[in-house]
Amino acid sequence: MKTIKSVSLIGLGAIGAAYGSKLHDGLLDSFQIVVNEERIDRYQTSGININEQVYHFHYITPETKTEPADLVIFAVKNADLPQAIRDMNNQIGPDTIILSLLNGISSEDEIYKACKNEHILYSMSVEIDALRVNRDIRFTTIGRICYGGKGSSATNDILAVRDLFERVGIPYEISENIAYTMWWKFMINVGINQTSAVLKAPYGVFQKLPLAYEWVEEAMREVVTLSEKAGVFLTEEDVKKFWPILNHLSPEGKTSMLQDIEAGRKTEVDYFAGKVCELGKKYQVPTPVNDQLYRMIHIIEEMANL
Repeated sequence: MKTIKSVSLIGLGAIGAAYGSKLHDGLLDSFQIVVNEERIDRYQTSGININEQVYHFHYITPETKTEPADLVIFAVKNADLPQAIRDMNNQIGPDTIILSLLNGISSEDEIYKACKNEHILYSMSVEIDALRVNRDIRFTTIGRICYGGKGSSATNDILAVRDLFERVGIPYEISENIAYTMWWKFMINVGINQTSAVLKAPYGVFQKLPLAYEWVEEAMREVVTLSEKAGVFLTEEDVKKFWPILNHLSPEGKTSMLQDIEAGRKTEVDYFAGKVCELGKKYQVPTPVNDQLYRMIHIIEEMANL
């Protein structure tokens, strides 16, 4: 079994920083963040504050010539993925394992088209409530990384990542049906991310107000219907499985999309409601809830620029 010794990560948002802190503590100089020169200057000056501990990561620029990393992790927003793929060019070799923690169900295919790397594992983070404000990151639960591969050829890569996660203390789950797992996370994002962004509501609102949570489930059920057309077959039981997870999160915690709205950043609505609407047209399935969420969030984005 291959041993992962060097790891490169791109994307220091809440998710990237949270898992990056574990990798930094466990690997030290064998873990590096790929980032441009301007950001390196800012990060090195004050560090990144993660749960009251200041981290000074090992940073390198995209242009730095180096040996390919054993593992590359993408933790950027979907809109930033094309640039991130270009920035990680020097980090990816023919034997590099790749994990993409992006939301949605399309980033792995986009990475493969650009890199033609045969060691891409399908992955996602779940049950993490990390919140970022400037360079301060807080989380009460780090959740876990669910990952897996398609076909038996991915077995050695899966085991190598498992060994790494156990060494550095990152909770994980190996999925036997990664397509189902990815669609399940997509369903959750479509529901809670978008409704929280429109309502500007932290998790506590959905924990306390049944009417708000009903809206979450209505958005998720449209994904369930689409999954049947795509051959994945989510069920109503999958919708109900999110409720105990939500109640485990900090009431003050906020989804990534709500954080984007509050910071005036562009959201990932095109990869959530936009994708649902696109698939709805493809499969001739009505998606009225996500049609409205798509409009609402785009209006909110444009209002911020008035």
